[in-house]
Amino acid sequence: MASSPDVYNVAAFSFVPSRVSTRGDRSLLHNPRRSAPAKSHSKLLSMKATSPPPYPVRVTVMGGGNFGLALASVVAKRGVPTTLLVRTEEVAEEINENHRHPRYMTDIALPRTVRATANKKTALSDATYIIHAVPVQYTREYLATVKDEIPANVPILSASKGIETSSLGFMADILKECLGEDRSYAFLSGPSFAREICEGVATAVVIASEDLMLADDLAELMAGEDFAVFTSRDVIGVEVGGAVKNVIAIAAGMCEGLGLGTNAMSGLVTRGCGEMRRLGIYLGARPSTISGLSGVGDTFGTCFGPLSRNRQFGYRLGKGETPEEIRASMTEVAEGVDTSIALVKMIKKRCKGYRLDLKYPILFGVAEIIEGNMKPLEGLKGLMNFPTRMENYDERF
Repeated sequence: MASSPDVYNVAAFSFVPSRVSTRGDRSLLHNPRRSAPAKSHSKLLSMKATSPPPYPVRVTVMGGGNFGLALASVVAKRGVPTTLLVRTEEVAEEINENHRHPRYMTDIALPRTVRATANKKTALSDATYIIHAVPVQYTREYLATVKDEIPANVPILSASKGIETSSLGFMADILKECLGEDRSYAFLSGPSFAREICEGVATAVVIASEDLMLADDLAELMAGEDFAVFTSRDVIGVEVGGAVKNVIAIAAGMCEGLGLGTNAMSGLVTRGCGEMRRLGIYLGARPSTISGLSGVGDTFGTCFGPLSRNRQFGYRLGKGETPEEIRASMTEVAEGVDTSIALVKMIKKRCKGYRLDLKYPILFGVAEIIEGNMKPLEGLKGLMNFPTRMENYDERF
């Protein structure tokens, strides 16, 4: 049955998707007693009636960092039993007893319905949905330790952004290689700082999946008055935006650290978004996705937001610190650092054409600075001395 369009209420700064649907039996999530599942592209929702997902719905979040805590809070506030899979039982006990993480956002109280454990089997065996919030560079190793405990057909929602340095793959590639292609995957992105999510500040994100019914179910599961969730089929567009925006943020931070002013930073970020669009379209993304929440939207937040780790990394580079010094003092990962190197390698491998460094000067420049081949001021001045040409040379004809 067809579904009516989503209705969006915009009042003050609150924007909440009100999903109006005439599909009363649209999915097992909303009608578990249905005798036979409706035909669906979703592997989860098309399972035989003899093996339905467990009810009530349970969500497990893999990864106890800031963003894992934030997404666990979002789901738990919707009344869904939520398990946080953490590294040690000591951390789990602290969360279960005091409802706070002992290391990350220690001043934030988690919902009491969030329960933590370090036991993989306990956390994963009865999950209806699994949220993956482990940094990209550690994902493959992490999944190797938990894959045997993840039930077949249970879909995975990835909240990790970036490109793996070893394989030059996006999260969609890593997940399918590690967990197989016989399950559905979705990818969450958008301007969403973990602390603001936990504090209940209005946030809008997008969930992309080739299985749009899964994206719809996850959106309905997570959406609330302070957390708007939009959906998309454009997985590669969302992944490109999530990876490239972190590299642009490092460049923006360097610009600020060097004291080059608002004009320079605004120009840099805009040109960076142009490189994101060019790469995304080449890889098959939709321009509308790049200009949406997961592309330009997330770029704005990461480049100008005070909570951005990537922006802070770039700022400290601009002030004269080395990448090694900055890494040693950070308690959380700035994904854009490793992604910047992997991104250039991926562009050289997958993109054809003449003088790729002229088509992606900001992305190539950040990688050169991270690798120590160029000073931040030298790199940013080089961008200003580029030959004068059309703003979008690929639209000349």
